[in-house]
Amino acid sequence: MSEFRYFEDFHPGETLSLGSKTVSRDEIVAFAAEFDPQPFHLDEEAGAASLLGGLAASGWHTASMLMRLLCDNLLLASSCRGSPGVEDLRWMRPVHPGDELTARADVVSARPLTSRPDLGIVQFVFTLTNQDGIPVMSEKSSILFERREAGR
Repeated sequence: MSEFRYFEDFHPGETLSLGSKTVSRDEIVAFAAEFDPQPFHLDEEAGAASLLGGLAASGWHTASMLMRLLCDNLLLASSCRGSPGVEDLRWMRPVHPGDELTARADVVSARPLTSRPDLGIVQFVFTLTNQDGIPVMSEKSSILFERREAGR
């Protein structure tokens, strides 16, 4: 995203590209060691013996990578004021070392808040796909944005 975005700049049906990231073995293991130390996130043999089919990123690591792409490619150049929470989060496929994840945001709805006329709420579906175009994660959540007139 190259221009600063306010609530009024989001339109239902719009799709936003949030960039890509290649996942490394070292970052999978480092994240798991600190936050999700299950064997299939730490060790290739344990990963191969699991349903994940090899060393795989924690789902929470995958969600964190989406958050980084979302911040870098949208939120830090917007009037974002936070979120009331995640409504739905799904991990559909494992993420393995070397996978290239690409994120997109689909705008589902946008409405001004009656309780806070300076804000609007935008509902998104975020999707992460791997290098083969296969979805690995989806998240439905809403984000609060300042309205253009409130920012002046």
